[in-house]
Amino acid sequence: MLDVGKQVRLIRRKRDLSQRELARRVGVSNGTISQIERGNSDPSFSLLMKVLDGLGVSISEFFDEGINHQKKIFFTREDFIDIGSGNVKFMQFGPHQHGRAMQMLKEVYPAGASTGKKLLAHDGEEAGIIISGRMEISVGEEVRILKEGEAYYFNSTVPHSFRNVGNGPCELISCCTPPF
Repeated sequence: MLDVGKQVRLIRRKRDLSQRELARRVGVSNGTISQIERGNSDPSFSLLMKVLDGLGVSISEFFDEGINHQKKIFFTREDFIDIGSGNVKFMQFGPHQHGRAMQMLKEVYPAGASTGKKLLAHDGEEAGIIISGRMEISVGEEVRILKEGEAYYFNSTVPHSFRNVGNGPCELISCCTPPF
């Protein structure tokens, strides 16, 4: 599994950025970047996205670093990698998204877990289906709690968030374009 802190440090150094400059770009303290890089802080998904934006890389590029981009068609459970952060798992099949037009994930949110306080927004579209549990999804002004067998589809430029409102884990299969 990828060490998020080491990867942030590696990319930051490749781009010849100081921790202070990255912190300024992200809008956090220098100490926050230092804690992430040393592995003393596990950033939320929204903070990781801000850090990656400050580094000028997408999440798929972040997890692609140094990987041989072979075209693979079939995947086993062992091919899934967790590209999530904190206690939310974003299980991507295959180690990279290089050359792909869409990204599929198996997402697992423990009870009470969310994508963070800040709403997400990015180019593209998102869709998914709840496999188990209950997920509150906010898209713009609309909020809905979905349960097993229910689905969503929206333009992801509209600010959005996900929060498990059930007592147990919530699992869903999602797809977004372009891969992030």
